[in-house]
Amino acid sequence: MRLIRFNHNGHIAAGLMKSEGDRILPIDGLGYSSTLQFIQDGPHNWQKAANALNEAGNSTTISLSAVTLLAPLNNPGKLLCVGLNYRDHAIESKMEIPSVPTVFCKFSNAIIGPDETVKVPAVTTKPDYEAELAFVIGVGGKNIPADKWQQHVFGYTILNDVSARDIQLATSQWILGKSLDTFAPLGPWIVSADEIPDPHALDIKLSIGGKVLQHSNTRELIFKIPALIAHISSIVPLAPGDIISTGTPAGVGMGHNPPRWMRDGETMTIDISGIGTLVNPIKFEG
Repeated sequence: MRLIRFNHNGHIAAGLMKSEGDRILPIDGLGYSSTLQFIQDGPHNWQKAANALNEAGNSTTISLSAVTLLAPLNNPGKLLCVGLNYRDHAIESKMEIPSVPTVFCKFSNAIIGPDETVKVPAVTTKPDYEAELAFVIGVGGKNIPADKWQQHVFGYTILNDVSARDIQLATSQWILGKSLDTFAPLGPWIVSADEIPDPHALDIKLSIGGKVLQHSNTRELIFKIPALIAHISSIVPLAPGDIISTGTPAGVGMGHNPPRWMRDGETMTIDISGIGTLVNPIKFEG
């Protein structure tokens, strides 16, 4: 199933949708006011909701065409990203292959949804794109063993780790260059983990204006999801609704010669097999 946030006639709500369908079951009638609350309610109640979705008819559902999709999770407790997690991207960035995961934060003010505009302020002249697979923690914990990772993942989504390279690389601390408003497009939904048999076998692609700039597969991740969960949770407890983005493959603008920065008026499209497509236009602000 797909977990979504949407706007329907001015009302923002959470809902569920079958992956093969186009009807949304609002879950406020099941007692959920937000997607975060739904995730926090745990696996037993997720199954109850999935059963309700399977039984729902047209009278209790809304057509996907009648709503505006929003970022599926706009208020995670943590939005953690992994840098340099594809070998080819580390090489093009002229940085060493990491021996431990390189983890940084993006702040939630950066989160926007599908089709929302990435607004590039004048404070940066080197805006860059990064297509990434992200996963959402469903069951929290600390010191989670790597072989128990599947018990802790709710589902998967797409994140565009938009980066202001001039701000990011001005210091050794990346957070500010990663956290400008609108610099974390997310969505279009969260696909439940049971529908992604192997998250390490997904095609990932970013294109602008029909030209493919990034194309890889999550099998190329240096640190895969079990290792990331084990490493991060050994230091920081993970909680339901936390988002961890797994890193980007080669092809980012910084890696081109000369660099190929995002441009005003362009549209970025990210496709990840099994999850869907995330589209965001770009607008430069004066």
